[in-house]
Amino acid sequence: MEHIVFLTGRLAEKSVVQVLEGFANPTFTWEVREIGLQVAGLMTADMIRRRVAVPVNADRVIVPGRCRGDMDALTAHFGVRVERGPEEIKDLPQFFGQAARKLDLSRYETEIFAEIVDAPRLDLEGIAARARQYKDEGADVIDVGCLPDTPFPHLEDAVRMLKDKGYRVSVDSMVTEELLRGGRAGADYLMSLNVDTLWIADEVLATPIVVAREPRDTASLHQAIDTLLARGKPFLADPILDPIPFGFAASVARYVALRERYPDVAIMLGIGNVTELTEADTTGINAVLMGIAAELHVAAVLTTSVSLHARRAVREADVARRVMHAAEKAQVLPKGISGDLAALHSKRPFPYDASEIAEFAAGVRDPNFRVQVSSDGIHVYNRDGHLTGVDPFEFYPRLKVEHDGGHAFYLGVQLARAEIAWQLGKRFDQDEMLDWGCAVDRPEKDLTAWHVPGSTKKKG
Repeated sequence: MEHIVFLTGRLAEKSVVQVLEGFANPTFTWEVREIGLQVAGLMTADMIRRRVAVPVNADRVIVPGRCRGDMDALTAHFGVRVERGPEEIKDLPQFFGQAARKLDLSRYETEIFAEIVDAPRLDLEGIAARARQYKDEGADVIDVGCLPDTPFPHLEDAVRMLKDKGYRVSVDSMVTEELLRGGRAGADYLMSLNVDTLWIADEVLATPIVVAREPRDTASLHQAIDTLLARGKPFLADPILDPIPFGFAASVARYVALRERYPDVAIMLGIGNVTELTEADTTGINAVLMGIAAELHVAAVLTTSVSLHARRAVREADVARRVMHAAEKAQVLPKGISGDLAALHSKRPFPYDASEIAEFAAGVRDPNFRVQVSSDGIHVYNRDGHLTGVDPFEFYPRLKVEHDGGHAFYLGVQLARAEIAWQLGKRFDQDEMLDWGCAVDRPEKDLTAWHVPGSTKKKG
């Protein structure tokens, strides 16, 4: 059985022991070592190297999640694997449980078509910039959207430019001539053709995306599908997802019926009609829609990022397709796989209750302020006292930092974050930004790169 050494500080030692003693059927033996440091969060790799003797007589060493420094260098120094644990002690059970159940998020089945809806109004440089943004956010195909009654004299140049840059390109238009122009310029896909315009597919090499004459005219969609199947030509079929409350539920039923009728055809799901036209946070909407896509084995979704409330739609769709694909493949609920779609609320927002925080506070012997959040509010404490409340302004007169501008500013930032975390039910960790999941840019964590180093994104 694996033997694990947990390194910690004096204030946290008792809590670490209590949590480990509460493990049900642990798969390892353990010991906790306090390394002569009061606050575990201040631990560094250099400090561990100086204070922990070699050998450690363990198969693995777990250090606090906030420990700074090079874990690989420590591994080489001690001759056993050294890794960071969770940032909060109470997350140790989940840390070990998830390690055994971790699902592969490098794979996906559904491709993302990201539409540049105003392409005719952009110059080539603007189109290239938008394409680069969407690609960085996870798009597989750049959709060049044409606009009604709007000239697009540089359509061919836009398609060729994007192809030269290595993008796969679709052209989206209701005008036959524009579809022909895009196809002749080298577009990979054309949307949308119906049974009356299938002749365009004979004129160009692009893969057609076929729709019904009218969304409810499913017979004409079936006719177009049957025609292309008979010709042996690749295509995608799109029954059209209607916005809420203009037939959304019925349109979902159309997708289910299409998959039942044609078990093997490639289907496109246009999710932008719901994300753009529903004034609600799009992370949850994308999660549900990509869950439908996973169940129906949808080949591609078409999304847009026009409304400011939907400006993260491409990134969210990328995260959601991976999570839902992993859940569908493993036949598990999409819980505990990734928290990147839970932007507003945390699954375990308050790891410690008020009594536990009070115990921590009682052991502090230095003037540095600690800020923590529990279900009952915000806690601020140091050796001089322990304050609780829900309004940061209430704390200021009692903190006695009115003559220390830098300290006052620091506490203001921390307390503002703590207030937001308490109000929403988010995890607050002092000195850390609040975690907004994939709703914000996080350069340090590329959400498209869950694969092992050196590999590339994979479908399937």
